[in-house]
Amino acid sequence: MRITCVTVDCHDPAAVARFWSEALRWDDGEVSESGNGASCRPPSGGPYLEFIRVPEGKTVKNRLHLGCNAGTLDELSDEIARLESLGATIAWEEEFPPEIAARYRNVILYDVEGNEFCLGGGESPG
Repeated sequence: MRITCVTVDCHDPAAVARFWSEALRWDDGEVSESGNGASCRPPSGGPYLEFIRVPEGKTVKNRLHLGCNAGTLDELSDEIARLESLGATIAWEEEFPPEIAARYRNVILYDVEGNEFCLGGGESPG
């Protein structure tokens, strides 16, 4: 078995696919003719993101979220600013013991519909 895609429920599949396409620097995304679904794919192929329109809104923290990496600690702040310019907002930052925090940060953000995702920078403690 292998993962082929991650599906995200949302109100506006085109908008969420556009955000993730730009955030990940992937393709421009595809939107179904009905507008009820969209996807974005990495240029090199492999697992992709799929967005499906649902009537209900998000009411609690996601049980599954994407974990992303910005690179070095110095690159993390620039990447957060870039994502905010695309519509992301900061939710909170994970706290670590000082010896880990000196070399790694992990910031939790919301995408354009409030779905959480992590953005780490530096040397991962795990």
